[in-house]
Amino acid sequence: MHRVFAGSIALLLTLSLPAQAQRSPGRPAPRIVDSATAASASSLLEALAHDSLEGRDTGTRGAAAAARIIAAALQRAGVQPAGDSGFFQRVPLARQNIALRDGSIRRVLRLQPNFAARDTFPAADRVDAVNVVGMIPGSDPALREEAVVITAHYDHVGIGRAVNGDSIYNGADDDASGTVAVLEIARILAQGPAPRRTMIFLLVTGEEHGLLGTRWYIEHPVVPLARTVANLNIEMIARPDSLAGGAGRGWLTGFDRSTMGQLLREAGVSLVSDPRPEHHFFERSDNIAFARRGIPAHTISSYNMHNDYHQPSDETRFADPAHMARVINASARAARVLADGPAPAWAPGDPFGQIPR
Repeated sequence: MHRVFAGSIALLLTLSLPAQAQRSPGRPAPRIVDSATAASASSLLEALAHDSLEGRDTGTRGAAAAARIIAAALQRAGVQPAGDSGFFQRVPLARQNIALRDGSIRRVLRLQPNFAARDTFPAADRVDAVNVVGMIPGSDPALREEAVVITAHYDHVGIGRAVNGDSIYNGADDDASGTVAVLEIARILAQGPAPRRTMIFLLVTGEEHGLLGTRWYIEHPVVPLARTVANLNIEMIARPDSLAGGAGRGWLTGFDRSTMGQLLREAGVSLVSDPRPEHHFFERSDNIAFARRGIPAHTISSYNMHNDYHQPSDETRFADPAHMARVINASARAARVLADGPAPAWAPGDPFGQIPR
């Protein structure tokens, strides 16, 4: 098993991210502080993709350790807790047997409608899982009741079949990198002027098992969905993608399906449209759960189709922290545009635009 060059998790939990940042010169809006660095991105990435977290599978001790790291980072960032238990939003999950077509039985995680339903299962089948949620309240009297949700999933697939002696599927790119981005965006926005809209920073569990954490949040949102104007999801930004322009550049899924892509482009955010629409990445991450509720929702990524996807080799040694920092800063500017500018809308005729919230 590969070991990252890092200290103990206890030490990583005490690391302070840079306290001061420089204001970006030039354009007065969107107001933003660009302060993600290769060092700050790398330290968080190594903590979340460390072997000791055992691949962060939902409901495991590794996932619980990751949730604590994330909550500590949100607290250091200075955002408010927005879960039902501090920064934690508890998610009622249970393990169930399902019969497959070939007659075999598979154990799966299922989202329960509430905790009372979960508690009808034997204790051994009940799963403790949490989303991690922080918030910056909006400052504009006309817009502060609206919300923008910035998301990434922190779970991965845990321990599995050994490949070259390594059985820990660390998920550095998928999606520790997106989790780092959300934490850094929270810190950057908290250091800058207060956003006009309320900003929700949502790190979800259970994406790899069917968007479980996001589905629970959508049924139990911090701000009602009717007042949630956008979701910006971040997934797999640890490595550059030549089709997006190389190091420091990311792409946005479903770029033209709503006005979000154009709003970001007009604000100078360096994102391009998804260069591989045939892979349907728009439908393959947590943003799709928000889109299905009529909320303009897209994913920023720089996934370059590397062969380490869902393999033990998805490790921090292959990450490019300098690239990550640039994509994070672009994502922070995107978040600021959504916080302070016009609310995005679905393109005319898009089926998601016909869904009532």
